[in-house]
Amino acid sequence: MTVGDITAVLEQFAPLGIQEQWDNSGLLIGSPSDPVTAVLVGFDCTPELIAEAVEEGCDMVVTHHPLIFKGLKRINAQDPVGAAVMQAVRHGVAVYAAHTTADKVIAGVSGAMARRLALKNVQILVPEADECVGLGCIGDFPKPMDGQEALRYVKEQFGLRVIRSSKPLETPIRKVALLGGSGGSEAEVARAKGAQLYITADVSYHQFFTPDGFMIMDIGHFESEVEIVDILLAQIRKNFPTFASYKSAVLDRSNPVHYFGL
Repeated sequence: MTVGDITAVLEQFAPLGIQEQWDNSGLLIGSPSDPVTAVLVGFDCTPELIAEAVEEGCDMVVTHHPLIFKGLKRINAQDPVGAAVMQAVRHGVAVYAAHTTADKVIAGVSGAMARRLALKNVQILVPEADECVGLGCIGDFPKPMDGQEALRYVKEQFGLRVIRSSKPLETPIRKVALLGGSGGSEAEVARAKGAQLYITADVSYHQFFTPDGFMIMDIGHFESEVEIVDILLAQIRKNFPTFASYKSAVLDRSNPVHYFGL
């Protein structure tokens, strides 16, 4: 097995060509011809994840968020990115990221959110030219519910500790738009397409001043996207059922956002 064998499977599921222009998905460390004996799948490529890979004998890690996102001016152990790069290179660990590539396929991040909420009539929220890929999705609740009911339902279905929300609607909510990760910029698109509720993350303060008949929930960046780890792992296991592939054992503790007082 080679790095290229693994990346080919991942890119069949989420092609590199569909990533956003600002993104840095793909093979970040290593060569397609490098041999691979085991793969570890996680969410963020941290020094802790690389250390886990080395300890478990994995010579490749696959994550959602790219380890190298912007240009690196220096690489040192005091910076988490630099430390992860140094460890990966030192131990011969290849690093791959499926970021907006996995965001823009309906079987990826936003589609997983829709399935968790059992939405019906699901379509892509911001489709691209061929209508088959794009950011987010939009669909209908299994049954109409008001804002308070929707908050309880979303909290339960995602297993959340907290939700940041605009004022809950008192009228029935039927149509829901979803976008995993930082999706505040698409709130107006969601409303223009008839969504009464928009669920995303990293929403700014002023966006919670919503117009009548529209509600926003911020469920957290990690919380909205973390299911992609299982999806990426499933792609590897489906294509290579006898190959050693693992989910990070510390995934549940890897969210960098901590909630105090809950």
